[in-house]
Amino acid sequence: MTVHGFASYPYGGQPAQIAIVGRGFSGLMMAIALLKSVSQPFQLRMFDPQPIISGGQALATARSTEILNSRARDLSVSTGEPKDFTRWLQANAHFREAVSAAIPGFGQIFVPKATFSDYVYQRFSEALAQRTDVSVQMSNEGISRIQRSDNGMFTLRLADGSEAVCDTVVLATGYGLKAPPPETNEHDGAGALPGSSGNAQHVVVMGNGLRAVDQVLQLRDGGFAGRITILSRRGFLPQPHTRMPADAVFPSQPMPSQLRHIVRFVRNACAEAEENGWSWQAAMNGLRKRARTLWASLPPSEKRQFNRHLRAIYDSHRNRLPADVHARLERELAGGLTQLKRGTTLRHVPGGLVVRWAGGSAEEQFAADKVIDCRCLSPDLKDPVIAELLSAGLATTDELGLGLAVNPAGELLTPRGRPAGLFAIGPLGLGSLPDIDLVPEIVTQAYAAATLVNAQLRPQLQAG
Repeated sequence: MTVHGFASYPYGGQPAQIAIVGRGFSGLMMAIALLKSVSQPFQLRMFDPQPIISGGQALATARSTEILNSRARDLSVSTGEPKDFTRWLQANAHFREAVSAAIPGFGQIFVPKATFSDYVYQRFSEALAQRTDVSVQMSNEGISRIQRSDNGMFTLRLADGSEAVCDTVVLATGYGLKAPPPETNEHDGAGALPGSSGNAQHVVVMGNGLRAVDQVLQLRDGGFAGRITILSRRGFLPQPHTRMPADAVFPSQPMPSQLRHIVRFVRNACAEAEENGWSWQAAMNGLRKRARTLWASLPPSEKRQFNRHLRAIYDSHRNRLPADVHARLERELAGGLTQLKRGTTLRHVPGGLVVRWAGGSAEEQFAADKVIDCRCLSPDLKDPVIAELLSAGLATTDELGLGLAVNPAGELLTPRGRPAGLFAIGPLGLGSLPDIDLVPEIVTQAYAAATLVNAQLRPQLQAG
């Protein structure tokens, strides 16, 4: 499907060919950045086996009641215009009528995921409409192979056997090239929606992050009145946002170099923020601004130690819930029908799971009528396309093997340098860039990548 037709090309010759693999939030954000940043005409092809354009895994299946965990002020897709999303909200009469006039500014509110998805797609459509020298083609074919020729061009082999030749390729697939597994397992009723429960009396929700909390509340909103067990290895549920905005506050002095001293430094920073009338959330917001430099400075051994012992705690404090949603979760847990249990899932079995409970070594069968897997994902490095890029030397993993090694602009790094024109945007680079799974960081990275693409394409334009 071609979304936009071409006008005449002012420079003559053939336009640049750019491919984005993935049409979730990272893919759409990259498209917006390219449309706003690349000065010459180009053809953009967006590949995704999913038949619809969506906001990605976190947004595509969102119900109107699901709330994003970032304030509206942090969700602009326009670089240099941090209030773009809040202005868009204010111009939305239906949404404006639904929001209490007592709220001190639209920038402080938390909005439904579906609302943000509408905003992203509208900004994409508007950016495209302003570029009469650009065409965008949506392809529902999956990608089976990416190769780079000696002249620097990339060839994409599609699932139907056809090929596409491109100057630039952007991987924007979230956590991998394959669609995420269905939210339900073999014990569910066929076709059951994530928020429904069929005839189940006991539902196990695997995971302890935002998706797990969303799922629990969806079950209750859908009328489920049975038992729910949140099954998590570490047991750290998301912490709350403050009701009023928490600006970034953090000590300005240099951070320690060893992990145990860093942990003590952060704890003291949170305590100091509380003593001075701020909040620990403000200190964590300040830490996030230094997280990337801090992560890069740690040796691999301490990065592994952080992932083993501190990652779950850090994630529960950085991925926070709106205060009202957190209060509802606390009421749910206090009511007794929803419990949090610590344990490691070993395998699925008919009628439930085999679990090793925290502090024990024995395996035990845990009965459940329905199991919903909401555990945090990691980049799928075993996908054949990714694996071939790694074996061909076009990409390498980060030093811990958590994802693909990238620089801040998303360029894939290799042991021999970086291949011009090949990028990975968003969560594929989580092992290199902390918080690259969050909206503000993805927006910044997409514009940085688009700026590089523009610079790399200019010599071709001059040569033509």
